[in-house]
Amino acid sequence: MGAETMRRNVERTVRAAPRAVVIALALVVVAAGCGDSTEKTTPTTTTTTAVGSTTTTAGPGRQPAVWPPDAGSVSYDDPVAAATAFATEFVGFTDPVVSEFQGGDSKSGEVEVRAKAGGPVTTVFLRQIGTDTTWSVIGAATDNIQLSEPALFAKIATPVQLRGMSTAFEGTVQVAVRDRSGGSPLGEGFVTGGSQGTLGPFDSTLAFSTPATTEGAIVLYTVSAEDGRVSEAAVLSIGFSSGG
Repeated sequence: MGAETMRRNVERTVRAAPRAVVIALALVVVAAGCGDSTEKTTPTTTTTTAVGSTTTTAGPGRQPAVWPPDAGSVSYDDPVAAATAFATEFVGFTDPVVSEFQGGDSKSGEVEVRAKAGGPVTTVFLRQIGTDTTWSVIGAATDNIQLSEPALFAKIATPVQLRGMSTAFEGTVQVAVRDRSGGSPLGEGFVTGGSQGTLGPFDSTLAFSTPATTEGAIVLYTVSAEDGRVSEAAVLSIGFSSGG
Protein backbone atom coordinates (compact mmCIF):
# COMPACT_ATOMS: atom_id res chain seq x y z
CA MET A 1 0.00 0.00 0.00
CA GLY A 2 1.24 3.49 -0.81
CA ALA A 3 2.54 6.10 1.63
CA GLU A 4 -0.18 8.54 0.63
CA THR A 5 -2.87 6.09 1.67
CA MET A 6 -1.03 5.45 4.93
CA ARG A 7 -1.36 9.13 5.86
CA ARG A 8 -5.16 9.22 5.66
CA ASN A 9 -6.94 10.73 8.66
CA VAL A 10 -8.02 8.35 11.43
CA GLU A 11 -11.49 9.84 11.27
CA ARG A 12 -11.70 8.55 7.69
CA THR A 13 -10.69 5.12 8.91
CA VAL A 14 -13.40 3.38 6.96
CA ARG A 15 -11.26 3.94 3.91
CA ALA A 16 -8.49 1.44 3.21
CA ALA A 17 -5.92 3.25 5.32
CA PRO A 18 -3.08 0.94 6.32
CA ARG A 19 -0.50 1.00 9.12
CA ALA A 20 -0.75 4.69 10.00
CA VAL A 21 -4.37 4.09 10.91
CA VAL A 22 -3.56 0.83 12.66
CA ILE A 23 -1.00 2.59 14.83
CA ALA A 24 -3.33 5.52 15.54
CA LEU A 25 -6.13 3.15 16.49
CA ALA A 26 -3.73 1.13 18.61
CA LEU A 27 -2.67 4.22 20.57
CA VAL A 28 -6.29 5.08 21.31
CA VAL A 29 -6.99 1.50 22.37
CA VAL A 30 -3.94 1.41 24.62
CA ALA A 31 -5.05 4.67 26.25
CA ALA A 32 -8.53 3.27 26.75
CA GLY A 33 -7.14 0.12 28.36
CA CYS A 34 -4.70 1.80 30.77
CA GLY A 35 -5.47 1.07 34.39
CA ASP A 36 -7.81 -1.79 33.60
CA SER A 37 -6.53 -4.65 35.74
CA THR A 38 -9.55 -6.88 35.20
CA GLU A 39 -9.30 -7.84 31.58
CA LYS A 40 -10.83 -11.11 30.45
CA THR A 41 -9.05 -14.38 31.03
CA THR A 42 -10.88 -16.80 28.78
CA PRO A 43 -9.91 -19.96 26.93
CA THR A 44 -8.42 -19.35 23.50
CA THR A 45 -9.50 -20.84 20.20
CA THR A 46 -8.12 -20.87 16.70
CA THR A 47 -11.08 -19.00 15.28
CA THR A 48 -11.32 -15.27 14.65
CA THR A 49 -13.05 -11.96 14.43
CA ALA A 50 -13.11 -8.45 15.84
CA VAL A 51 -13.44 -4.77 15.14
CA GLY A 52 -13.81 -1.41 16.72
CA SER A 53 -12.91 0.26 19.97
CA THR A 54 -14.64 1.83 22.92
CA THR A 55 -15.40 5.54 23.27
CA THR A 56 -14.69 5.49 27.00
CA THR A 57 -12.24 3.88 29.41
CA ALA A 58 -12.77 0.14 29.49
CA GLY A 59 -14.55 -1.07 32.60
CA PRO A 60 -14.06 -4.34 34.50
CA GLY A 61 -14.32 -7.37 32.28
CA ARG A 62 -14.34 -5.32 29.07
CA GLN A 63 -12.04 -5.10 26.09
CA PRO A 64 -12.23 -1.93 23.96
CA ALA A 65 -12.84 -3.76 20.68
CA VAL A 66 -15.81 -4.56 18.46
CA TRP A 67 -14.92 -8.22 18.14
CA PRO A 68 -14.88 -10.73 19.75
CA PRO A 69 -18.22 -10.36 21.57
CA ASP A 70 -18.21 -8.78 25.02
CA ALA A 71 -19.43 -11.98 26.68
CA GLY A 72 -15.86 -13.29 26.79
CA SER A 73 -16.61 -16.82 25.65
CA VAL A 74 -13.98 -16.80 22.89
CA SER A 75 -10.55 -15.31 22.24
CA TYR A 76 -7.90 -15.64 19.54
CA ASP A 77 -4.21 -16.47 19.76
CA ASP A 78 -3.74 -16.07 16.00
CA PRO A 79 -4.45 -12.70 14.31
CA VAL A 80 -5.27 -14.36 10.97
CA ALA A 81 -7.79 -16.62 12.70
CA ALA A 82 -9.29 -13.57 14.40
CA ALA A 83 -9.57 -11.69 11.10
CA THR A 84 -11.12 -14.70 9.39
CA ALA A 85 -13.75 -15.20 12.10
CA PHE A 86 -14.52 -11.49 12.13
CA ALA A 87 -14.97 -11.48 8.37
CA THR A 88 -17.28 -14.49 8.33
CA GLU A 89 -19.18 -14.26 11.62
CA PHE A 90 -19.42 -10.51 12.11
CA VAL A 91 -19.43 -9.07 8.58
CA GLY A 92 -20.87 -12.03 6.65
CA PHE A 93 -18.18 -13.00 4.11
CA THR A 94 -18.48 -16.51 2.64
CA ASP A 95 -15.20 -18.48 2.31
CA PRO A 96 -13.05 -15.34 2.02
CA VAL A 97 -9.49 -15.24 0.72
CA VAL A 98 -7.39 -14.15 3.71
CA SER A 99 -3.83 -12.84 3.51
CA GLU A 100 -0.94 -13.22 5.93
CA PHE A 101 -0.71 -10.94 8.95
CA GLN A 102 1.22 -7.69 8.39
CA GLY A 103 2.58 -6.31 11.65
CA GLY A 104 2.42 -2.61 12.42
CA ASP A 105 4.16 -2.59 15.80
CA SER A 106 4.73 -5.39 18.31
CA LYS A 107 1.06 -5.46 19.32
CA SER A 108 -0.85 -4.41 16.19
CA GLY A 109 -1.22 -5.10 12.50
CA GLU A 110 -3.61 -5.84 9.67
CA VAL A 111 -4.93 -8.65 7.51
CA GLU A 112 -6.33 -8.23 4.00
CA VAL A 113 -9.55 -10.06 3.19
CA ARG A 114 -11.15 -10.58 -0.23
CA ALA A 115 -14.43 -12.23 -1.13
CA LYS A 116 -12.55 -13.97 -3.95
CA ALA A 117 -9.16 -13.81 -5.63
CA GLY A 118 -8.78 -10.46 -7.35
CA GLY A 119 -11.74 -8.95 -5.52
CA PRO A 120 -11.72 -5.62 -3.64
CA VAL A 121 -9.63 -5.53 -0.46
CA THR A 122 -11.10 -5.20 3.00
CA THR A 123 -8.32 -4.37 5.46
CA VAL A 124 -8.96 -5.75 8.95
CA PHE A 125 -7.14 -3.94 11.79
CA LEU A 126 -6.10 -5.97 14.83
CA ARG A 127 -4.61 -5.25 18.23
CA GLN A 128 -3.42 -6.98 21.38
CA ILE A 129 -5.17 -4.79 23.96
CA GLY A 130 -3.47 -3.82 27.22
CA THR A 131 -1.56 -6.76 28.67
CA ASP A 132 -3.68 -9.31 26.79
CA THR A 133 -1.75 -11.49 24.33
CA THR A 134 -4.85 -12.49 22.37
CA TRP A 135 -6.03 -10.59 19.28
CA SER A 136 -9.04 -8.32 18.88
CA VAL A 137 -10.37 -6.62 15.76
CA ILE A 138 -10.60 -2.84 16.16
CA GLY A 139 -11.95 -1.92 12.70
CA ALA A 140 -11.96 -2.57 8.97
CA ALA A 141 -11.67 -0.44 5.83
CA THR A 142 -12.08 -0.47 2.08
CA ASP A 143 -11.32 2.22 -0.51
CA ASN A 144 -14.85 2.05 -1.93
CA ILE A 145 -16.72 3.02 1.26
CA GLN A 146 -15.73 6.19 3.12
CA LEU A 147 -17.78 7.15 6.18
CA SER A 148 -17.25 10.72 7.34
CA GLU A 149 -20.13 10.95 9.84
CA PRO A 150 -20.29 9.70 12.54
CA ALA A 151 -16.63 9.99 13.43
CA LEU A 152 -14.47 7.23 14.83
CA PHE A 153 -15.39 6.50 18.48
CA ALA A 154 -18.38 8.88 18.37
CA LYS A 155 -21.29 8.14 20.69
CA ILE A 156 -24.42 7.65 18.62
CA ALA A 157 -28.16 7.66 19.32
CA THR A 158 -31.05 6.53 17.18
CA PRO A 159 -31.56 7.49 14.44
CA VAL A 160 -27.89 7.84 13.50
CA GLN A 161 -26.89 10.21 10.68
CA LEU A 162 -24.72 8.53 8.03
CA ARG A 163 -22.70 10.66 5.60
CA GLY A 164 -19.81 9.78 3.33
CA MET A 165 -18.75 8.63 -0.13
CA SER A 166 -19.05 5.23 -1.78
CA THR A 167 -19.21 3.31 -5.02
CA ALA A 168 -21.13 0.06 -5.44
CA PHE A 169 -23.37 -1.91 -7.78
CA GLU A 170 -26.41 0.28 -8.44
CA GLY A 171 -24.99 2.64 -5.82
CA THR A 172 -26.28 0.54 -2.91
CA VAL A 173 -24.26 0.01 0.28
CA GLN A 174 -25.82 -2.07 3.05
CA VAL A 175 -25.57 -0.75 6.62
CA ALA A 176 -25.94 -2.36 10.04
CA VAL A 177 -25.55 -1.06 13.58
CA ARG A 178 -24.27 -3.70 16.00
CA ASP A 179 -23.40 -3.84 19.67
CA ARG A 180 -20.83 -6.16 21.28
CA SER A 181 -23.29 -8.73 22.55
CA GLY A 182 -22.72 -11.06 19.60
CA GLY A 183 -26.41 -10.94 18.75
CA SER A 184 -28.30 -9.79 15.67
CA PRO A 185 -27.87 -6.25 14.31
CA LEU A 186 -29.75 -3.54 16.19
CA GLY A 187 -30.77 -1.93 12.91
CA GLU A 188 -30.27 -2.56 9.19
CA GLY A 189 -30.76 -0.50 6.04
CA PHE A 190 -28.82 0.95 3.14
CA VAL A 191 -27.34 4.14 1.74
CA THR A 192 -27.01 5.11 -1.92
CA GLY A 193 -23.80 6.65 -3.25
CA GLY A 194 -21.88 6.41 -6.52
CA SER A 195 -21.56 3.45 -8.89
CA GLN A 196 -19.42 1.99 -11.68
CA GLY A 197 -16.21 2.77 -9.83
CA THR A 198 -17.02 6.47 -9.29
CA LEU A 199 -17.36 7.64 -5.69
CA GLY A 200 -20.54 9.55 -4.93
CA PRO A 201 -21.95 11.07 -1.74
CA PHE A 202 -24.51 9.43 0.52
CA ASP A 203 -26.53 11.08 3.30
CA SER A 204 -29.12 9.09 5.22
CA THR A 205 -30.30 8.04 8.69
CA LEU A 206 -30.74 4.64 10.29
CA ALA A 207 -32.86 3.79 13.31
CA PHE A 208 -31.76 1.05 15.70
CA SER A 209 -33.02 -0.64 18.83
CA THR A 210 -31.61 -0.37 22.36
CA PRO A 211 -28.08 -1.82 22.60
CA ALA A 212 -27.06 -4.38 25.22
CA THR A 213 -23.50 -2.99 25.50
CA THR A 214 -22.01 0.51 25.62
CA GLU A 215 -19.73 -0.11 22.65
CA GLY A 216 -20.44 -1.28 19.12
CA ALA A 217 -19.84 -0.71 15.44
CA ILE A 218 -21.33 0.60 12.24
CA VAL A 219 -20.87 -1.95 9.46
CA LEU A 220 -21.13 -0.85 5.82
CA TYR A 221 -20.78 -3.46 3.11
CA THR A 222 -21.49 -4.18 -0.55
CA VAL A 223 -22.79 -7.37 -2.11
CA SER A 224 -21.91 -9.01 -5.41
CA ALA A 225 -24.33 -8.61 -8.32
CA GLU A 226 -23.34 -12.13 -9.39
CA ASP A 227 -24.11 -14.18 -6.29
CA GLY A 228 -25.31 -11.81 -3.55
CA ARG A 229 -22.28 -12.48 -1.34
CA VAL A 230 -20.55 -9.78 0.68
CA SER A 231 -17.85 -8.17 -1.49
CA GLU A 232 -16.15 -5.70 0.86
CA ALA A 233 -16.78 -3.89 4.12
CA ALA A 234 -15.92 -0.94 6.31
CA VAL A 235 -16.43 -1.26 10.06
CA LEU A 236 -16.23 1.76 12.34
CA SER A 237 -16.00 1.53 16.12
CA ILE A 238 -18.55 3.67 17.98
CA GLY A 239 -20.13 4.01 21.40
CA PHE A 240 -23.78 4.43 22.31
CA SER A 241 -25.27 7.44 24.01
CA SER A 242 -27.18 6.81 27.21
CA GLY A 243 -30.41 5.07 26.32
CA GLY A 244 -29.18 4.05 22.83
